[in-house]
Amino acid sequence: MAHAHKLEIFRGLWKFKSNTQKIWGVLAFLTLVTAIEVVLGIYKPESLMHTWLDPMEGGFFATLYNIILSPFIYMKPLNLIFILLTIVKAYYITWDFMHMRDEKSSLRRAVVWTGVFLICYLIFILLQEGGYVFEVYNTDDALIKRDF
Repeated sequence: MAHAHKLEIFRGLWKFKSNTQKIWGVLAFLTLVTAIEVVLGIYKPESLMHTWLDPMEGGFFATLYNIILSPFIYMKPLNLIFILLTIVKAYYITWDFMHMRDEKSSLRRAVVWTGVFLICYLIFILLQEGGYVFEVYNTDDALIKRDF
């Protein structure tokens, strides 16, 4: 019934001698990713605080282009980095600590891809609604002029 777990991460690039070493190795990787997030959150580099592209104006194709690319391209690069690092951490927690690596591929896909889809959908909804709420409160012709 018991079987040996795979003792490598990063598709075999980093190998361990025991399960304990593997747990510490994954913990070290997750700690490094979290430290990067914390440092970026504290210092907020100026080069990552401005969007790299501005929305296009005019015409049907410009409108299509803006709708398709707005959730990612017009986002601040710092926010995109935070989102990607969070997804990487969630993936490794599921993959190694929840032992998804040792399951059949169909179960892995069902669990991992469902979670990835739902996370991406949540991020899209939060960014879209957050942008709308920001515009309602903070433009010159704002609909709401007071705080609650």
